[in-house]
This record gives sequence, structure tokens and C-alpha cells, in this order.
Amino acid sequence: MRVLDLDLDFFLADCCPLADIGSRPVLTGHEPWAPEEVVRFLKEQCGLNEAEPIPGAIFETHDGALQFWSERQKDGSLLSPFTVTHVDAHSDLGIGKPGPGFVLNSVLPQPPAIRADLSRYYAQKQLDEANYLLFALAFRWIDTLENVRNPRSRADIPQQILLPGRTDRIQLTSFPARLMEQRNGPEPVIPFHVYEDYRTFAADTKFDFMTLAISPRYAPKEADALLPIFESFIRPI
Repeated sequence: MRVLDLDLDFFLADCCPLADIGSRPVLTGHEPWAPEEVVRFLKEQCGLNEAEPIPGAIFETHDGALQFWSERQKDGSLLSPFTVTHVDAHSDLGIGKPGPGFVLNSVLPQPPAIRADLSRYYAQKQLDEANYLLFALAFRWIDTLENVRNPRSRADIPQQILLPGRTDRIQLTSFPARLMEQRNGPEPVIPFHVYEDYRTFAADTKFDFMTLAISPRYAPKEADALLPIFESFIRPI
């Protein structure tokens, strides 16, 4: 199965510095795309059609995608592992604080069947909108990851999660995880495709689900005017 995982901050002239809690970035230099450009990307690159909206949801912060995937797996509509096409100005793989260390050293050693305890990670203040994809990888939910980036995206992919000597493969590992490998089995090798130029990306199959994060601390309030466009392609569930 395949999910389209969008972030509003992709559709800006440039990446915004993180705004303070409760604030939005300034518009200057971070203008949203023209509506027709957004529609063109969704149709031509993602293969979407307003006449056939895809089941999905819009939420404030991007870790909502992790919760959405968890709920869909529980109701049986999403089967893991699945392919994620992550359209975002950021990788959301944990390059900043708290970094990948918690996932690699504290999540990976656990049996895979009990890793996806989202409420515990929130309580520990370890799971957020900047690292939720790393958690999804650790849960073994993803079999292929595509990262379609804004042309002005900054380098933010943690090198320690890549298979040594490769930029197109992810394999999570750590010393504690290797100690438990006999019980848990080896962590999967995940094909990882990065599109620095979004124009080189074209979905080759239809998506089963679609989600959008508003990410208010990463997008000026003027970008919210684009939300009705995305809503026209989503069938809310």
C-alpha cells in the first residue's frame, strides 16, 4: 500500500526558520506557491484527481500522520509495511533535538510488536513533528521511503541512519539493538529515494491514503489559503 504524506511548508518559496510556539513565520521570503502551481503538482507529480478524492486527513502538526497510520492499521484499512511518499521541506527523520539517539538506543532494542507505544513516547517528550518518520521506520511500518523536497530545503538527513556507504538505503542500528538482534531479528533495509528537484518525481501508482500537515511554526499564515485546494483531493475519514 502507498500513502502520500504532505506538509504545507513544502509549498513555499523558501524554508522558514522555526517560529516560536504560538507564532507563525513571516511572509517575506516564504511566499506560498500560486494555487495553480499546487494543483499542477498534485495532478501531474502525484497523479491525484479531484473527481476521485483519496481517504485521508488534515492535521496541525506532522506527527499526526503517525497517529493516523496507527489508527488505520488498527481498523485494518492500512496494511504494513507500506510505502510513504513524504512531500516536505524537511526530512522529519530527527536531525534536530531530541535527535535520533532515543529511537536508535531505546526503541530499537524492544520487541517489534510492542514498539509502537505512541502515548509513552509523547509522555517522555521524545516524539514530535520533526522525528515521527524515524519512529515509523523503527516500528517497521515502512518498506520504502520517498522524500520529495522543496528546492530550498537544507541538508537534514541524519547520516547514522543510512546503510554504510549508501545514500539510497536506510538501516537503523545501534549497539543495544545489535545485542537484541537474535530475539528481534535484523532491522530491515529500506529503499530511500530523495528528490531534491520535485519536478523529477512522478508517482507510478495510485495512493491509498493522503494526509496534510499545516505545520504552523514552519509556514506563514498566508499559506493557509491553500488548504481548500488540498481538501478538494481528500475524502475525510
